[in-house]
Amino acid sequence: MLDIRFIRENKDLVAAAAAKKRVKLDVEALIAIDDRRRAAMAASEAKRAEQNAASQKIASASPEERAALIASMRDVKAAYEAAEAELKGVMAEWQDLMLRVPNIPDVSVPDGDSDADNKEVKAWGEKPAFSFEPKDHIELMTALGMADFERGAKVHGFRGYFLTGEGARLCFAIWQYALDFFSKRSFVPVIPPVIVRKLTMYGTGYLPDGEEDIYQTQDKDYLVGTAEVPLMGMHADEVLPAESLPIRYLGFSPSFRREAGAHSKDVKGLIRVNEFYKFEQLILCEASHEASVKLHEELNRNTEEFIESLGIPYHTVINCGGDLGLGQVKKYDIELWVPKEGKYREIGSASYFHDFQCRRLNIRYKGADGTMRYCHSLNATAIPTPRILVSLVENFQQADGSVKVPDVLVRYLGKGAISAR
Repeated sequence: MLDIRFIRENKDLVAAAAAKKRVKLDVEALIAIDDRRRAAMAASEAKRAEQNAASQKIASASPEERAALIASMRDVKAAYEAAEAELKGVMAEWQDLMLRVPNIPDVSVPDGDSDADNKEVKAWGEKPAFSFEPKDHIELMTALGMADFERGAKVHGFRGYFLTGEGARLCFAIWQYALDFFSKRSFVPVIPPVIVRKLTMYGTGYLPDGEEDIYQTQDKDYLVGTAEVPLMGMHADEVLPAESLPIRYLGFSPSFRREAGAHSKDVKGLIRVNEFYKFEQLILCEASHEASVKLHEELNRNTEEFIESLGIPYHTVINCGGDLGLGQVKKYDIELWVPKEGKYREIGSASYFHDFQCRRLNIRYKGADGTMRYCHSLNATAIPTPRILVSLVENFQQADGSVKVPDVLVRYLGKGAISAR
């Protein structure tokens, strides 16, 4: 959320940000409702002062005067209640508009409508050249007893899957390796709750838009699609010690996404599933653009180095304005090479938000000068499973149908290859 004073003083900048992010926003309408909000607040405060003054008169009045004052007090009270009702209605309208104001993208963010307009900034690794016709991950994992997609669909519906045998063990190996890898980078591991209140979803910017892709419980709480949400909610309404910043968390959680907007896309296999597991990097830092930029590059590089250690070819893209979320200032996507499809597919992203999320969640710290400031927040995918298995098994498949295990995972899995029994 942006400060309303910033919006009023930078109307053109906010309008340009909305246009770049392809977000519909009438800045003048927001300013108009803010004018109404200010007027309603002034009117309410005036009526409250009038009511308080009348109450004091009644307390000090003689018995003869009190009856007349009490009678007139009814009109004052009614006027105050009417002013409060007007303010409540205006505030609801104002808050709804404020929650839809996008953050200002960085000047380095390219223009564009969708992910098709994202720009490659880096490519790494040598794409495998097979001397045989390569198989896709569905065929490979089925033949090797690593997954059962038919029974997954029977139990869950399309996008359902069972990871079995070496498929399950390989995920455990990746998780343990990821925990060791990122813990060496000063991240504190956290297993957070994944059922959260609506306020936390609003605070992180996943609501009000995006609700169609989120699972909701019968109690109107939400299942998260990333550990980012509960990790941000953990410090809501807190004042953090300045010396504790930056705070680095490595969240591990099951994650849930309805994929409602992708009903006909990737309905088979492990690319786009409804439930999965994910390690997430999250940082809370001082209110400094320079610090956010530096830490954003660090987070993205952490994931790149993890992928490089596995030996999987990838490229990194900078997201265009139309592919940025409401609160994101800048975002990188890392996409892994999928040989059978002959293209890169997203494995994770890294974003920074300035104080957009922390302002919504009221996460602050006291600066050296004693001034209270909102923290900046950043997050990045560490690694999601089972999606990473798609590129892993396809890139490391062998002519005999086996899959070579990346060297860094051998000690966790206990073998150098996965073969049919």
